[in-house]
Amino acid sequence: MAKRTFRPLDLSRVKTYPLKKRFSKVRQALLGKTHRKGARLRSFLGGLPDILAAQNLKEIARRVAAAKRRRKTILLGMGAHPIKVGLSPLIIDFMERGIISAVAMNGAGIVHDFELAFMGETSEDVAASLKDGSFGMAAETASFLNRAITKGYDREQGLGAAVGEAILKARLPYDRLSILASGARLGVPVTVHVGVGTDIIHMHPTADGKALGEGSLKDFRALASVVATLRGGVFVNLGSAVILPEVFLKALSLARNLGHPVRNLTTVNLDFLPHYRPLTNVVTRPTLESGKGYHLTGHMEIMVPLLFAAILEEL
Repeated sequence: MAKRTFRPLDLSRVKTYPLKKRFSKVRQALLGKTHRKGARLRSFLGGLPDILAAQNLKEIARRVAAAKRRRKTILLGMGAHPIKVGLSPLIIDFMERGIISAVAMNGAGIVHDFELAFMGETSEDVAASLKDGSFGMAAETASFLNRAITKGYDREQGLGAAVGEAILKARLPYDRLSILASGARLGVPVTVHVGVGTDIIHMHPTADGKALGEGSLKDFRALASVVATLRGGVFVNLGSAVILPEVFLKALSLARNLGHPVRNLTTVNLDFLPHYRPLTNVVTRPTLESGKGYHLTGHMEIMVPLLFAAILEEL
């Protein structure tokens, strides 16, 4: 077989152009500004570079503020992690300010929300307690929540309303830290979306599958009625990698199927890792025709206070 030879390229024929004629994505006007000791928050936010995630953060804040001014629906979806990293007071503050119109959480959310309301503490050491089977076996958590869910079923309530009202009625010592109780107090819908077997209260004999299923279905339909009003509004997903992105997508399809023009919405996913379902079901698919989807990557205990502060500055 004959050996192939390759002729060297003639680099003297390379075509160039003047650098100043090129479009550059990074320009002087977009660069960050140094922080001065004692400067105000607005100055700090204004000093962030108008590039990539920092630009997105500011755009999201502007879109949320604009939706609030136009009285559009702002829906917060969340896993339990925002509660576990101390964000309940911030979320409740936005509910009280009328910025958050409704909240949707997964089943673990009611566990940590109740425990904060009950004793001001939550989040057990799973690795340590799993060894002897004591993980998830706290008596008060299971008995209170399963009883509230069963009573809510008898009253034809969804899970969120049933648990929120039960926390308020019990006058738990730290109920001011409860998102569910705050929803019941303020008249802000809080819905709960359960995967049976995913939460510690399902391990207890007091768990009632009929009540869990019926209550969660009622909350899905309640969420769909909120999603039906999202035209020009905002959906923010905090830290739910599977449940809320899937539930939101189905609620959106149902609303559109029934003739509600849910268009031109802003969607935001914020988590410390990018996951397939949130990126697809929250950021991309709902905004294909109109609107815009955003993803912010970072630790929620840092990113959410920063985003909420930026929103308040915009307002």
